[in-house]
Amino acid sequence: MAESALSKNEQRFLALVLLGILVLVGLDLISDYQAGAALQHLLLEFSLAACAAVGFTFVVRDSFRKTKHLTFSRAQVELREIETAKWRSENRKHVEGLGQAIDRQMTQWALSESEKEVALLLLKGLSLKEIADVRQTAEKTARAQSAAVYSKSGLAGRSELSAFFLEDLLAPSNRNSS
Repeated sequence: MAESALSKNEQRFLALVLLGILVLVGLDLISDYQAGAALQHLLLEFSLAACAAVGFTFVVRDSFRKTKHLTFSRAQVELREIETAKWRSENRKHVEGLGQAIDRQMTQWALSESEKEVALLLLKGLSLKEIADVRQTAEKTARAQSAAVYSKSGLAGRSELSAFFLEDLLAPSNRNSS
């Protein structure tokens, strides 16, 4: 669905302008007809009224579609938030335990607090630029700290860091293959 470049207020204003044109041209058309205006003049004004009606219809229809889409999107977001809260609630002790286990392992690797923070942000999937922004440091600093994490842990990079902590959690199920 193509997005309209008009804001909701601009759409309302445009709809009111088109409706006003439609009403005014309609009144003028009635007045001209009663005054005996030429058929060509009446057809021209009728065409103008028809164009205003079509424009009004399109603007109103687009506004209703956007409202419906927005309502649906908000419901989807709310549903995802409920599902996320439920998952977190159901798995809180497991997540806390995993967090503690990750912290213990990072302590065994002798990571500084800054390096631990960088390692956790790497695990969350942030780029070095995003890590620098979050930590309010230079990207060069985030790069150096991530290199220290990999060096102290003996891991080759981000994917090995993630795999170190997640590999056993994400093991394939033991289903029989037929």
